[in-house]
Amino acid sequence: MTEIASTPENLVKILCCVCGIPIDPNPSNTCATCLASTADVTRGISTEATLHQCRGCQRWHKEAGKWIACELESRELMALCLGNVSGLGKSSNKVRLVDAGWIWTEPHSMRLKVRLTIQKEVQTGTILQQSFTVVFIVRNQQCIECQAEFRQGSWRSLVQVRQRVGHKRTFLYLEQLILKHGAHRGCLSIETYRDGMDFYFPDKGKAARFISFLENVVPTQVKCSKKLIGTDDKSNISNFKYTNLVSICPLCKDDLLYLPAKLARTLGNISRTVLVKNISNLIHLIDPLSGQTASMSSEQFWRDPIRPIITAARSRMIRYVVLGKEPIVLRQNVSRKSATRRNKSRLASVTLAKEEDLGVNDVQREERSHIGYLLKAGDVCLGYDLTETQFVDDEAEDMRSEGKMPDIIVVRKLYGGVATGDVNSSKSRIWKLQRLDFDVAESMRARSSKKEAEMDDIDEEDFMREVEADSEMRRNMNLYKSKSLNEGKTDTYDSEANQKELEDEEDDDDQQVKLDELLDGLVLEDGPDPEDMMEKDNEMMGDDEAWSASALMAEGEKAAKEGISYVDRDNARQVKEKESAVH
Repeated sequence: MTEIASTPENLVKILCCVCGIPIDPNPSNTCATCLASTADVTRGISTEATLHQCRGCQRWHKEAGKWIACELESRELMALCLGNVSGLGKSSNKVRLVDAGWIWTEPHSMRLKVRLTIQKEVQTGTILQQSFTVVFIVRNQQCIECQAEFRQGSWRSLVQVRQRVGHKRTFLYLEQLILKHGAHRGCLSIETYRDGMDFYFPDKGKAARFISFLENVVPTQVKCSKKLIGTDDKSNISNFKYTNLVSICPLCKDDLLYLPAKLARTLGNISRTVLVKNISNLIHLIDPLSGQTASMSSEQFWRDPIRPIITAARSRMIRYVVLGKEPIVLRQNVSRKSATRRNKSRLASVTLAKEEDLGVNDVQREERSHIGYLLKAGDVCLGYDLTETQFVDDEAEDMRSEGKMPDIIVVRKLYGGVATGDVNSSKSRIWKLQRLDFDVAESMRARSSKKEAEMDDIDEEDFMREVEADSEMRRNMNLYKSKSLNEGKTDTYDSEANQKELEDEEDDDDQQVKLDELLDGLVLEDGPDPEDMMEKDNEMMGDDEAWSASALMAEGEKAAKEGISYVDRDNARQVKEKESAVH
Protein backbone atom coordinates (compact mmCIF):
# COMPACT_ATOMS: atom_id res chain seq x y z
CA MET A 1 0.00 0.00 0.00
CA THR A 2 1.45 3.37 -1.01
CA GLU A 3 1.44 6.16 1.60
CA ILE A 4 1.06 9.77 0.48
CA ALA A 5 3.16 12.33 2.41
CA SER A 6 1.25 15.21 3.99
CA THR A 7 2.41 18.51 2.45
CA PRO A 8 0.98 22.03 2.59
CA GLU A 9 -0.33 21.57 -0.98
CA ASN A 10 -2.37 18.58 0.14
CA LEU A 11 -4.15 20.44 2.99
CA VAL A 12 -7.85 20.86 2.50
CA LYS A 13 -9.08 24.42 1.92
CA ILE A 14 -12.29 25.59 3.53
CA LEU A 15 -14.59 28.44 2.65
CA CYS A 16 -14.96 31.54 4.80
CA CYS A 17 -18.29 31.45 6.58
CA VAL A 18 -18.87 35.15 5.77
CA CYS A 19 -17.45 35.96 2.33
CA GLY A 20 -16.90 32.41 0.97
CA ILE A 21 -13.30 32.69 -0.21
CA PRO A 22 -11.00 29.64 0.22
CA ILE A 23 -8.85 29.90 3.36
CA ASP A 24 -6.71 27.65 5.53
CA PRO A 25 -8.60 25.96 8.34
CA ASN A 26 -8.73 27.94 11.60
CA PRO A 27 -10.86 27.71 14.77
CA SER A 28 -13.11 30.61 13.70
CA ASN A 29 -13.55 29.42 10.06
CA THR A 30 -13.29 33.09 9.06
CA CYS A 31 -10.79 34.93 6.90
CA ALA A 32 -8.60 37.66 8.36
CA THR A 33 -10.50 40.48 6.61
CA CYS A 34 -13.90 39.38 7.85
CA LEU A 35 -12.59 38.66 11.33
CA ALA A 36 -11.11 42.18 11.54
CA SER A 37 -14.38 43.73 10.40
CA THR A 38 -16.50 41.84 12.91
CA ALA A 39 -14.17 41.92 15.98
CA ASP A 40 -12.45 45.02 17.28
CA VAL A 41 -9.71 44.31 19.84
CA THR A 42 -9.13 48.03 20.42
CA ARG A 43 -12.61 48.58 21.80
CA GLY A 44 -12.48 50.33 25.17
CA ILE A 45 -8.95 51.70 24.60
CA SER A 46 -8.70 55.44 24.10
CA THR A 47 -6.82 56.74 21.07
CA GLU A 48 -6.42 60.26 22.46
CA ALA A 49 -5.11 61.44 25.84
CA THR A 50 -3.79 64.60 27.47
CA LEU A 51 -0.39 65.18 29.09
CA HIS A 52 0.53 68.20 31.21
CA GLN A 53 3.98 69.77 31.04
CA CYS A 54 5.36 72.65 33.09
CA ARG A 55 6.63 75.36 30.80
CA GLY A 56 9.07 76.67 33.42
CA CYS A 57 11.01 73.54 34.41
CA GLN A 58 9.96 71.30 31.45
CA ARG A 59 8.78 68.53 33.78
CA TRP A 60 5.79 66.24 33.14
CA HIS A 61 2.88 65.65 35.49
CA LYS A 62 2.73 62.01 36.61
CA GLU A 63 0.09 61.88 39.30
CA ALA A 64 -1.32 64.05 42.08
CA GLY A 65 1.43 66.45 43.14
CA LYS A 66 4.27 64.54 41.41
CA TRP A 67 6.29 65.88 38.49
CA ILE A 68 9.09 64.02 36.73
CA ALA A 69 11.74 65.14 34.26
CA CYS A 70 11.74 63.20 30.97
CA GLU A 71 13.44 63.74 27.65
CA LEU A 72 11.48 63.46 24.44
CA GLU A 73 11.28 59.89 23.03
CA SER A 74 12.73 58.42 26.22
CA ARG A 75 11.72 55.31 28.15
CA GLU A 76 10.45 57.36 31.06
CA LEU A 77 8.17 59.42 28.80
CA MET A 78 6.94 56.25 27.08
CA ALA A 79 6.00 54.74 30.44
CA LEU A 80 4.20 57.96 31.36
CA CYS A 81 2.26 57.92 28.08
CA LEU A 82 1.23 54.26 28.43
CA GLY A 83 0.00 54.95 31.95
CA ASN A 84 -2.35 57.63 30.61
CA VAL A 85 -3.98 55.38 27.98
CA SER A 86 -7.33 54.39 29.48
CA GLY A 87 -8.42 50.81 28.98
CA LEU A 88 -4.95 49.45 28.29
CA GLY A 89 -4.22 48.19 31.78
CA LYS A 90 -7.67 46.82 32.67
CA SER A 91 -7.73 43.13 33.57
CA SER A 92 -11.25 42.73 32.21
CA ASN A 93 -10.06 43.71 28.74
CA LYS A 94 -7.50 40.87 28.59
CA VAL A 95 -5.38 42.84 26.13
CA ARG A 96 -1.68 42.05 25.77
CA LEU A 97 0.66 44.87 24.71
CA VAL A 98 3.14 43.56 22.15
CA ASP A 99 5.02 46.65 20.93
CA ALA A 100 5.12 50.42 21.40
CA GLY A 101 7.06 52.90 19.28
CA TRP A 102 7.34 56.63 18.78
CA ILE A 103 6.04 58.34 15.64
CA TRP A 104 7.90 61.49 14.67
CA THR A 105 6.08 64.78 15.19
CA GLU A 106 7.10 68.40 14.92
CA PRO A 107 8.57 69.69 18.21
CA HIS A 108 6.28 72.75 18.20
CA SER A 109 3.09 70.80 17.36
CA MET A 110 2.32 70.08 21.05
CA ARG A 111 1.47 66.51 20.02
CA LEU A 112 3.05 63.14 20.83
CA LYS A 113 2.16 60.05 18.78
CA VAL A 114 2.75 56.45 19.87
CA ARG A 115 2.11 53.39 17.73
CA LEU A 116 0.81 50.48 19.84
CA THR A 117 0.49 46.81 18.84
CA ILE A 118 -1.84 44.66 20.97
CA GLN A 119 -3.14 41.08 20.96
CA LYS A 120 -6.43 39.72 22.22
CA GLU A 121 -8.20 36.36 22.09
CA VAL A 122 -11.58 36.92 20.41
CA GLN A 123 -12.62 33.24 20.21
CA THR A 124 -11.30 30.02 21.60
CA GLY A 125 -7.94 29.45 19.93
CA THR A 126 -8.15 32.63 17.81
CA ILE A 127 -5.88 35.58 18.69
CA LEU A 128 -6.04 38.87 16.83
CA GLN A 129 -3.12 41.29 16.62
CA GLN A 130 -3.84 44.88 15.74
CA SER A 131 -1.86 48.14 15.56
CA PHE A 132 -3.19 51.64 16.13
CA THR A 133 -1.96 55.14 16.92
CA VAL A 134 -2.55 57.04 20.15
CA VAL A 135 -2.25 60.84 20.05
CA PHE A 136 -1.24 62.68 23.23
CA ILE A 137 -2.06 66.38 23.43
CA VAL A 138 0.48 68.36 25.48
CA ARG A 139 -1.01 71.09 27.69
CA ASN A 140 0.90 73.66 29.73
CA GLN A 141 0.43 73.62 33.50
CA GLN A 142 2.64 75.11 36.18
CA CYS A 143 4.12 72.79 38.77
CA ILE A 144 4.04 73.59 42.49
CA GLU A 145 7.63 74.85 42.56
CA CYS A 146 7.15 77.18 39.60
CA GLN A 147 3.93 78.52 41.10
CA ALA A 148 5.80 79.37 44.28
CA GLU A 149 8.20 81.58 42.32
CA PHE A 150 5.38 84.00 41.52
CA ARG A 151 3.95 84.17 45.04
CA GLN A 152 5.15 86.67 47.60
CA GLY A 153 6.42 85.23 50.87
CA SER A 154 6.37 81.65 49.65
CA TRP A 155 9.97 80.94 50.63
CA ARG A 156 10.78 78.73 53.62
CA SER A 157 14.56 79.03 53.80
CA LEU A 158 16.79 82.05 53.11
CA VAL A 159 20.54 81.88 52.50
CA GLN A 160 22.31 85.23 52.97
CA VAL A 161 25.83 85.20 51.51
CA ARG A 162 28.00 88.08 52.68
CA GLN A 163 31.63 89.20 52.38
CA ARG A 164 32.83 92.31 54.19
CA VAL A 165 35.04 93.80 51.47
CA GLY A 166 34.83 96.89 49.29
CA HIS A 167 34.38 95.11 45.95
CA LYS A 168 32.25 92.38 44.35
CA ARG A 169 34.90 90.34 42.52
CA THR A 170 34.44 87.35 44.84
CA PHE A 171 30.72 87.24 44.10
CA LEU A 172 31.36 87.51 40.37
CA TYR A 173 33.57 84.41 40.65
CA LEU A 174 31.03 82.67 42.89
CA GLU A 175 28.35 83.45 40.32
CA GLN A 176 30.32 81.59 37.63
CA LEU A 177 30.79 78.57 39.91
CA ILE A 178 27.05 78.48 40.61
CA LEU A 179 26.23 78.64 36.89
CA LYS A 180 28.66 75.88 35.93
CA HIS A 181 27.50 73.44 38.60
CA GLY A 182 23.81 74.43 38.48
CA ALA A 183 23.74 75.02 42.23
CA HIS A 184 20.94 77.62 41.91
CA ARG A 185 18.37 75.09 40.68
CA GLY A 186 15.32 75.10 42.89
CA CYS A 187 15.96 78.67 43.98
CA LEU A 188 12.82 80.81 43.93
CA SER A 189 14.56 84.18 43.52
CA ILE A 190 17.92 85.89 43.96
CA GLU A 191 18.52 89.41 45.27
CA THR A 192 21.83 91.22 45.12
CA TYR A 193 23.32 93.74 47.53
CA ARG A 194 26.56 95.68 47.60
CA ASP A 195 28.17 93.24 50.05
CA GLY A 196 26.41 90.01 49.11
CA MET A 197 23.47 88.09 47.69
CA ASP A 198 20.28 86.52 49.07
CA PHE A 199 18.98 83.16 47.81
CA TYR A 200 15.36 82.17 48.56
CA PHE A 201 14.44 78.46 48.61
CA PRO A 202 11.04 76.73 49.01
CA ASP A 203 12.26 74.26 51.67
CA LYS A 204 15.08 73.67 54.10
CA GLY A 205 16.63 70.75 52.20
CA LYS A 206 17.41 72.69 49.04
CA ALA A 207 18.96 75.48 51.09
CA ALA A 208 21.13 72.93 52.94
CA ARG A 209 22.40 71.54 49.63
CA PHE A 210 23.26 75.04 48.45
CA ILE A 211 25.15 75.78 51.68
CA SER A 212 27.06 72.52 51.26
CA PHE A 213 28.05 73.64 47.77
CA LEU A 214 29.31 76.98 49.11
CA GLU A 215 31.41 75.22 51.76
CA ASN A 216 33.11 73.20 49.01
CA VAL A 217 34.10 76.20 46.88
CA VAL A 218 34.91 79.06 49.32
CA PRO A 219 35.96 79.31 53.00
CA THR A 220 32.75 80.02 54.88
CA GLN A 221 31.29 80.40 58.35
CA VAL A 222 27.58 79.53 58.74
CA LYS A 223 25.08 80.78 61.33
CA CYS A 224 21.47 79.54 61.36
CA SER A 225 18.27 80.84 62.91
CA LYS A 226 14.55 80.12 62.57
CA LYS A 227 11.30 81.99 63.11
CA LEU A 228 7.97 80.44 64.07
CA ILE A 229 5.24 81.23 61.53
CA GLY A 230 2.41 79.02 62.77
CA THR A 231 1.68 75.92 64.82
CA ASP A 232 -1.01 73.24 65.06
CA ASP A 233 -1.39 72.10 68.68
CA LYS A 234 -3.64 69.15 67.82
CA SER A 235 -1.21 67.51 65.39
CA ASN A 236 1.91 69.00 67.03
CA ILE A 237 3.12 70.47 63.72
CA SER A 238 4.96 73.79 63.56
CA ASN A 239 5.79 75.93 60.54
CA PHE A 240 9.16 77.72 60.57
CA LYS A 241 11.09 80.04 58.29
CA TYR A 242 14.84 79.46 58.33
CA THR A 243 17.55 82.06 57.80
CA ASN A 244 21.17 81.05 57.14
CA LEU A 245 23.99 83.61 57.21
CA VAL A 246 27.03 82.44 55.21
CA SER A 247 30.07 84.65 55.78
CA ILE A 248 32.87 84.35 53.24
CA CYS A 249 36.40 85.03 54.43
CA PRO A 250 37.48 88.61 53.58
CA LEU A 251 40.64 87.47 51.80
CA CYS A 252 40.58 87.76 48.00
CA LYS A 253 42.83 86.83 45.13
CA ASP A 254 46.08 88.88 44.88
CA ASP A 255 45.78 90.30 48.40
CA LEU A 256 49.13 90.84 50.16
CA LEU A 257 49.38 89.23 53.62
CA TYR A 258 51.87 89.41 56.47
CA LEU A 259 51.46 86.13 58.35
CA PRO A 260 52.07 85.68 62.07
CA ALA A 261 55.34 83.88 62.80
CA LYS A 262 53.60 80.86 64.34
CA LEU A 263 51.23 80.44 61.40
CA ALA A 264 54.10 80.77 58.89
CA ARG A 265 55.98 77.93 60.62
CA THR A 266 52.82 75.80 60.58
CA LEU A 267 52.45 76.31 56.80
CA GLY A 268 55.80 74.74 55.94
CA ASN A 269 57.99 77.59 57.23
CA ILE A 270 56.88 79.84 54.37
CA SER A 271 57.86 83.50 54.20
CA ARG A 272 55.66 85.82 56.23
CA THR A 273 55.07 88.13 53.22
CA VAL A 274 52.84 86.16 50.84
CA LEU A 275 50.25 86.71 48.13
CA VAL A 276 46.84 85.04 47.97
CA LYS A 277 47.18 82.91 44.84
CA ASN A 278 43.52 81.85 44.64
CA ILE A 279 40.56 80.95 46.84
CA SER A 280 38.75 77.61 46.95
CA ASN A 281 37.62 75.71 50.04
CA LEU A 282 41.24 76.40 51.04
CA ILE A 283 43.20 79.67 50.94
CA HIS A 284 46.17 79.11 48.62
CA LEU A 285 49.21 81.27 49.33
CA ILE A 286 52.42 81.83 47.38
CA ASP A 287 55.72 83.49 48.22
CA PRO A 288 56.30 86.07 45.44
CA LEU A 289 60.09 85.91 45.87
CA SER A 290 60.72 82.15 46.01
CA GLY A 291 57.57 80.63 44.47
CA GLN A 292 56.91 78.45 47.54
CA THR A 293 53.22 77.62 47.99
CA ALA A 294 51.09 76.73 51.00
CA SER A 295 47.40 76.18 51.76
CA MET A 296 45.51 77.46 54.78
CA SER A 297 42.27 75.73 55.80
CA SER A 298 39.07 77.52 56.66
CA GLU A 299 39.34 76.44 60.30
CA GLN A 300 42.83 77.95 60.59
CA PHE A 301 41.63 81.27 59.25
CA TRP A 302 38.50 81.59 61.39
CA ARG A 303 40.42 80.56 64.51
CA ASP A 304 42.65 83.61 64.13
CA PRO A 305 41.43 85.87 61.27
CA ILE A 306 44.05 87.74 59.26
CA ARG A 307 43.55 91.08 57.56
CA PRO A 308 45.52 91.86 54.39
CA ILE A 309 48.10 94.64 54.56
CA ILE A 310 47.29 95.57 50.93
CA THR A 311 43.98 94.74 49.24
CA ALA A 312 43.87 93.92 45.54
CA ALA A 313 42.21 97.17 44.44
CA ARG A 314 42.87 98.98 41.19
CA SER A 315 43.96 102.09 43.08
CA ARG A 316 46.66 100.13 44.97
CA MET A 317 48.22 98.52 41.88
CA ILE A 318 50.76 100.26 39.68
CA ARG A 319 51.51 99.48 36.04
CA TYR A 320 55.09 98.44 35.34
CA VAL A 321 56.90 97.84 32.06
CA VAL A 322 59.31 94.90 31.85
CA LEU A 323 62.72 95.94 30.56
CA GLY A 324 64.44 92.58 30.90
CA LYS A 325 64.63 89.36 32.91
CA GLU A 326 67.09 86.69 33.99
CA PRO A 327 65.89 83.21 35.03
CA ILE A 328 66.72 81.99 38.54
CA VAL A 329 66.93 78.30 39.44
CA LEU A 330 66.53 77.27 43.09
CA ARG A 331 67.72 73.68 42.86
CA GLN A 332 67.02 72.88 46.51
CA ASN A 333 63.27 73.58 45.97
CA VAL A 334 62.90 71.60 42.74
CA SER A 335 61.43 68.12 43.16
CA ARG A 336 61.97 65.25 40.75
CA LYS A 337 58.40 65.33 39.59
CA SER A 338 58.38 69.02 38.66
CA ALA A 339 61.93 69.28 37.33
CA THR A 340 60.91 70.25 33.79
CA ARG A 341 62.28 72.99 31.57
CA ARG A 342 59.32 75.27 32.26
CA ASN A 343 59.28 74.79 36.03
CA LYS A 344 63.01 75.38 36.33
CA SER A 345 62.67 78.83 34.78
CA ARG A 346 59.44 79.79 36.55
CA LEU A 347 61.28 82.13 38.92
CA ALA A 348 63.11 85.09 37.37
CA SER A 349 64.79 88.35 38.26
CA VAL A 350 62.87 91.08 36.43
CA THR A 351 63.95 94.64 35.63
CA LEU A 352 60.95 96.97 35.93
CA ALA A 353 60.10 100.61 35.43
CA LYS A 354 56.88 102.47 36.11
CA GLU A 355 54.89 103.11 32.99
CA GLU A 356 54.24 106.69 34.02
CA ASP A 357 58.02 107.28 34.49
CA LEU A 358 58.96 106.32 30.92
CA GLY A 359 60.40 109.38 29.22
CA VAL A 360 60.47 111.29 32.52
CA ASN A 361 63.26 109.62 34.52
CA ASP A 362 65.47 106.55 34.36
CA VAL A 363 64.40 104.94 37.64
CA GLN A 364 64.60 101.14 37.34
CA ARG A 365 64.23 98.40 39.90
CA GLU A 366 65.21 94.75 39.82
CA GLU A 367 63.16 92.25 41.81
CA ARG A 368 62.39 88.55 41.87
CA SER A 369 58.99 87.40 40.66
CA HIS A 370 57.12 84.11 40.82
CA ILE A 371 55.59 84.83 37.38
CA GLY A 372 58.92 85.62 35.76
CA TYR A 373 58.47 82.83 33.20
CA LEU A 374 55.44 84.70 31.79
CA LEU A 375 57.21 88.03 31.39
CA LYS A 376 59.45 89.24 28.61
CA ALA A 377 60.81 92.60 27.56
CA GLY A 378 58.01 94.97 26.59
CA ASP A 379 55.27 93.33 28.65
CA VAL A 380 53.11 95.30 31.06
CA CYS A 381 52.34 93.96 34.55
CA LEU A 382 50.68 95.09 37.76
CA GLY A 383 52.44 95.24 41.11
CA TYR A 384 52.57 96.76 44.57
CA ASP A 385 55.07 99.53 45.28
CA LEU A 386 56.04 98.97 48.93
CA THR A 387 58.39 101.95 49.08
CA GLU A 388 55.47 104.40 49.05
CA THR A 389 53.13 102.36 51.26
CA GLN A 390 52.54 102.59 54.99
CA PHE A 391 51.12 99.48 56.67
CA VAL A 392 48.64 99.40 59.52
CA ASP A 393 50.30 96.31 60.96
CA ASP A 394 53.17 97.42 63.21
CA GLU A 395 55.37 94.37 62.55
CA ALA A 396 54.97 94.72 58.79
CA GLU A 397 55.72 98.45 58.97
CA ASP A 398 58.90 97.77 61.00
CA MET A 399 60.05 95.19 58.45
CA ARG A 400 59.40 97.63 55.59
CA SER A 401 61.21 100.53 57.29
CA GLU A 402 64.23 98.30 58.01
CA GLY A 403 64.44 97.35 54.32
CA LYS A 404 63.64 93.66 54.87
CA MET A 405 60.80 93.72 52.36
CA PRO A 406 61.13 93.94 48.58
CA ASP A 407 60.48 97.28 46.88
CA ILE A 408 58.09 95.81 44.29
CA ILE A 409 55.86 92.74 44.34
CA VAL A 410 54.65 91.71 40.89
CA VAL A 411 51.03 90.52 40.97
CA ARG A 412 50.03 89.55 37.43
CA LYS A 413 50.61 90.19 33.74
CA LEU A 414 48.25 92.21 31.54
CA TYR A 415 47.05 90.93 28.17
CA GLY A 416 45.52 92.32 25.02
CA GLY A 417 44.14 95.83 24.82
CA VAL A 418 44.45 96.28 28.59
CA ALA A 419 48.24 96.13 28.32
CA THR A 420 48.36 98.60 25.44
CA GLY A 421 45.97 101.02 27.16
CA ASP A 422 43.15 100.60 24.66
CA VAL A 423 39.99 102.35 25.87
CA ASN A 424 37.71 99.76 24.17
CA SER A 425 39.70 96.75 25.34
CA SER A 426 36.66 95.16 27.01
CA LYS A 427 34.72 95.15 23.71
CA SER A 428 37.53 93.47 21.77
CA ARG A 429 37.76 90.38 24.01
CA ILE A 430 37.13 87.08 22.27
CA TRP A 431 35.26 85.65 25.26
CA LYS A 432 32.36 86.55 27.50
CA LEU A 433 30.70 85.22 30.66
CA GLN A 434 27.15 84.23 31.47
CA ARG A 435 25.35 86.01 34.30
CA LEU A 436 22.71 84.94 36.82
CA ASP A 437 19.18 86.26 36.58
CA PHE A 438 18.80 88.22 39.82
CA ASP A 439 16.85 91.18 41.16
CA VAL A 440 18.33 94.29 42.75
CA ALA A 441 17.17 94.74 46.34
CA GLU A 442 14.79 97.62 47.05
CA SER A 443 17.26 99.22 49.46
CA MET A 444 19.83 99.27 46.66
CA ARG A 445 17.37 100.78 44.19
CA ALA A 446 16.56 103.62 46.57
CA ARG A 447 20.15 104.73 46.93
CA SER A 448 21.48 103.67 43.53
CA SER A 449 23.60 106.37 41.96
CA LYS A 450 25.89 106.88 39.05
CA LYS A 451 28.93 106.40 41.29
CA GLU A 452 27.81 102.95 42.45
CA ALA A 453 27.13 101.92 38.85
CA GLU A 454 30.66 102.96 37.93
CA MET A 455 32.03 100.98 40.88
CA ASP A 456 30.18 97.87 39.66
CA ASP A 457 31.62 98.33 36.17
CA ILE A 458 35.12 98.68 37.61
CA ASP A 459 34.71 95.52 39.70
CA GLU A 460 33.49 93.59 36.66
CA GLU A 461 36.39 94.81 34.52
CA ASP A 462 38.92 93.92 37.25
CA PHE A 463 37.39 90.45 37.51
CA MET A 464 37.68 90.02 33.74
CA ARG A 465 41.37 90.88 33.95
CA GLU A 466 41.88 88.32 36.72
CA VAL A 467 40.20 85.63 34.63
CA GLU A 468 42.25 86.63 31.60
CA ALA A 469 45.53 86.08 33.46
CA ASP A 470 44.71 82.87 35.40
CA SER A 471 44.13 79.59 33.58
CA GLU A 472 43.47 77.73 36.83
CA MET A 473 40.54 80.04 37.58
CA ARG A 474 39.14 79.53 34.09
CA ARG A 475 38.94 75.76 34.61
CA ASN A 476 36.19 76.34 37.18
CA MET A 477 33.94 78.39 34.88
CA ASN A 478 32.49 78.38 31.38
CA LEU A 479 33.82 80.91 28.87
CA TYR A 480 31.80 81.58 25.72
CA LYS A 481 32.80 83.00 22.37
CA SER A 482 31.97 86.66 22.06
CA LYS A 483 30.26 88.36 19.15
CA SER A 484 33.51 90.09 18.19
CA LEU A 485 35.17 86.69 17.62
CA ASN A 486 32.47 85.60 15.17
CA GLU A 487 32.75 88.91 13.32
CA GLY A 488 36.57 88.70 13.20
CA LYS A 489 37.13 91.82 15.33
CA THR A 490 39.75 90.33 17.70
CA ASP A 491 43.18 91.27 18.93
CA THR A 492 46.19 89.87 17.19
CA TYR A 493 47.44 88.06 20.25
CA ASP A 494 44.37 85.81 20.21
CA SER A 495 44.63 84.67 16.60
CA GLU A 496 45.35 81.05 15.77
CA ALA A 497 48.52 81.88 13.84
CA ASN A 498 49.94 83.84 16.74
CA GLN A 499 49.09 81.02 19.15
CA LYS A 500 51.08 78.58 17.02
CA GLU A 501 54.03 80.96 17.17
CA LEU A 502 53.73 81.12 20.95
CA GLU A 503 53.95 77.35 21.17
CA ASP A 504 57.32 77.42 19.41
CA GLU A 505 58.78 80.02 21.77
CA GLU A 506 61.09 78.94 24.58
CA ASP A 507 59.11 80.64 27.34
CA ASP A 508 55.55 79.60 26.58
CA ASP A 509 52.77 81.64 28.19
CA ASP A 510 50.28 79.11 29.59
CA GLN A 511 48.01 81.69 31.24
CA GLN A 512 46.43 83.57 28.34
CA VAL A 513 43.04 82.61 26.95
CA LYS A 514 43.16 79.98 24.16
CA LEU A 515 40.50 79.45 21.53
CA ASP A 516 39.96 75.83 22.53
CA GLU A 517 38.83 76.96 26.00
CA LEU A 518 35.79 78.81 24.63
CA LEU A 519 32.32 77.35 24.25
CA ASP A 520 29.80 78.21 21.56
CA GLY A 521 27.09 80.33 23.14
CA LEU A 522 23.45 80.37 21.98
CA VAL A 523 22.77 83.65 20.19
CA LEU A 524 19.17 84.50 19.30
CA GLU A 525 19.10 86.94 16.42
CA ASP A 526 16.81 87.87 13.56
CA GLY A 527 18.48 85.23 11.41
CA PRO A 528 21.18 85.13 8.74
CA ASP A 529 21.31 87.51 5.84
CA PRO A 530 19.34 86.49 2.72
CA GLU A 531 22.51 86.50 0.61
CA ASP A 532 24.22 84.09 3.00
CA MET A 533 21.18 81.82 2.95
CA MET A 534 21.19 81.71 -0.87
CA GLU A 535 24.88 80.81 -0.96
CA LYS A 536 24.36 78.10 1.65
CA ASP A 537 21.40 76.64 -0.26
CA ASN A 538 23.44 76.46 -3.46
CA GLU A 539 26.27 74.68 -1.68
CA MET A 540 23.99 72.20 0.12
CA MET A 541 21.74 71.40 -2.85
CA GLY A 542 23.74 68.34 -3.93
CA ASP A 543 24.14 66.97 -0.39
CA ASP A 544 20.48 67.26 0.64
CA GLU A 545 19.74 63.55 0.31
CA ALA A 546 22.89 62.55 2.20
CA TRP A 547 22.09 64.99 4.99
CA SER A 548 18.53 63.69 5.44
CA ALA A 549 19.76 60.07 5.52
CA SER A 550 22.36 60.86 8.19
CA ALA A 551 19.74 62.69 10.27
CA LEU A 552 17.38 59.71 10.14
CA MET A 553 20.20 57.32 11.09
CA ALA A 554 21.07 59.47 14.10
CA GLU A 555 17.44 59.44 15.26
CA GLY A 556 17.23 55.68 14.82
CA GLU A 557 20.45 55.05 16.75
CA LYS A 558 19.17 57.08 19.70
CA ALA A 559 15.96 55.06 19.84
CA ALA A 560 17.83 51.75 19.43
CA LYS A 561 20.05 52.51 22.43
CA GLU A 562 16.95 52.96 24.58
CA GLY A 563 15.36 49.73 23.28
CA ILE A 564 12.40 51.46 21.63
CA SER A 565 11.22 50.70 18.09
CA TYR A 566 11.07 53.77 15.92
CA VAL A 567 8.93 54.80 12.95
CA ASP A 568 10.61 57.36 10.73
CA ARG A 569 9.02 60.29 8.97
CA ASP A 570 8.27 58.50 5.68
CA ASN A 571 6.68 55.44 7.26
CA ALA A 572 4.67 57.62 9.62
CA ARG A 573 2.60 58.87 6.68
CA GLN A 574 1.59 55.29 5.83
CA VAL A 575 0.45 54.38 9.34
CA LYS A 576 -3.30 53.85 9.54
CA GLU A 577 -5.50 53.90 12.59
CA LYS A 578 -6.26 50.18 12.34
CA GLU A 579 -4.55 47.53 10.26
CA SER A 580 -5.78 44.11 9.16
CA ALA A 581 -5.82 41.27 11.70
CA VAL A 582 -3.06 38.68 11.74
CA HIS A 583 -3.51 35.12 12.99
